[in-house]
Amino acid sequence: MVEAVSSLAYLGPEGTFTHAAALTWADDASPVPLATVEEVYRAVGTGEVDRGVVAIESSVEGYVVPSLDALVAADDVVAVDEVALAIAFDAFTLADGAAEESVELAEVSAHPHGLAQCRAFVTASGLRPVPATSNAAACRDLAPGRVALGPRLCGELYGLTTLATDVQDFAGARTRFLLVARRSEAPGLLAASDEPRWRSMVAITPAVIGPGVLARITTAFGERGVNMSSLITRPLKAQEGTYVFVVTFDGAPWEPEVRGLLAQLLAAGDWLKTLGVVPVRDPADPEPDLAGVPVGSVRTDASHDALTAGLLW
Repeated sequence: MVEAVSSLAYLGPEGTFTHAAALTWADDASPVPLATVEEVYRAVGTGEVDRGVVAIESSVEGYVVPSLDALVAADDVVAVDEVALAIAFDAFTLADGAAEESVELAEVSAHPHGLAQCRAFVTASGLRPVPATSNAAACRDLAPGRVALGPRLCGELYGLTTLATDVQDFAGARTRFLLVARRSEAPGLLAASDEPRWRSMVAITPAVIGPGVLARITTAFGERGVNMSSLITRPLKAQEGTYVFVVTFDGAPWEPEVRGLLAQLLAAGDWLKTLGVVPVRDPADPEPDLAGVPVGSVRTDASHDALTAGLLW
């Protein structure tokens, strides 16, 4: 989606993976680092900046829950584009001579998702993991006795010494980032695009809870022939047993089959909120990587003992 914008907010500081994603949309725009995801959404919603960039899903750790929850709660922002970036981590220490040689390494710091994606390195190092607000913040604020994990760009930006490269657990890990705009601008932006395929994300809050609610919602997708690719359950804050279902599916709200689906859910009394409509640029039917199937999973051709162990029936 090509458009002229002057300012683009992202989760800072400089050097985050989100910063790298923002640069793919920046062109002549000024990237604006902010301290939290909530601040990014607020800045876009109030018009302080034109657009914002947030991480939404890791191929290793799944959805970035703070970003997802903040998007659900945001008053006036919606995702209008996305990009997926390959994610690789290097391990850094302070530059040679920046700390006394007598200081032993005791801690390793990164964003919680970064620590999780480098679990083998963290475990092997024997260092105590310390969460940071972002991987770049861990590198920027690096102190004697601590290792920081982050993008290679951080070593250059903050003058650090590279202790090890490519310390992530999984080669080929990717993270999806969303470009968000004010809701009032979204229809015009989306209408100006000639992309042939779309993916939408909608928050569905059922009017009535109890047995069969989720089955009713998923059945509606099947009946309308709308492919659901993801379903995330998030609790309504401070309301035990009440949930919002965040559903990602193929198609756009203006397409007849999707419009009919949304009308069906509205007729059932559900509250709906479109969180994003983004073009799809990945393969239509990617081949599943069977190596990623959870260990201990069974299929119908498994032995009797394997079925019993896997299913506990």
